[in-house]
Amino acid sequence: MTVDIENIKRLIQEYLIDEGLFKKKHDGPNITFGYQFTYPPGSKGHPLTVVNPKGKDFILISAGIQISEPYINALNSLKNNKKLQFFKELRKFLVLKNIFFRIDVQNHRYEIFEQLFLKKDGSISKNTFFKSIRYLFNCTQYSTLILDDFCSGHIKHGDKNNIIGSDYPLYT
Repeated sequence: MTVDIENIKRLIQEYLIDEGLFKKKHDGPNITFGYQFTYPPGSKGHPLTVVNPKGKDFILISAGIQISEPYINALNSLKNNKKLQFFKELRKFLVLKNIFFRIDVQNHRYEIFEQLFLKKDGSISKNTFFKSIRYLFNCTQYSTLILDDFCSGHIKHGDKNNIIGSDYPLYT
């Protein structure tokens, strides 16, 4: 199916600008277009990207998560393979939520993706687009709660307040 990519490119940028989320364009050799944005709006939003891979009739919305240093230290101090158990629980959660993901245990990071196929006219409703963003964002937040449960008692209260900077303790 041939999709009007120029229309979807314009539409997605318009949606992001209208809602005050747009940060900048994202370029790469394997994408037709891409945008970086934050959700929710404001200085404490999570960074996300939306891209259209070259030659494809879908867009990918992604959220990368780098676990912060105090949480890495807490995970590394856990006994009985609890660190690997955290990543296993994270994997189970993402599979259950039907989210695409990549997990890099050694570097304490992961990325989650939502894939949306486009209509032939190169359109996607604003409602569909933002429901996907909220869904992805909520998955990042739940993953934060899982991490917080695993690290409970291993993060000093002062460290936690210093590293969060917002309501999301995975940010560095």
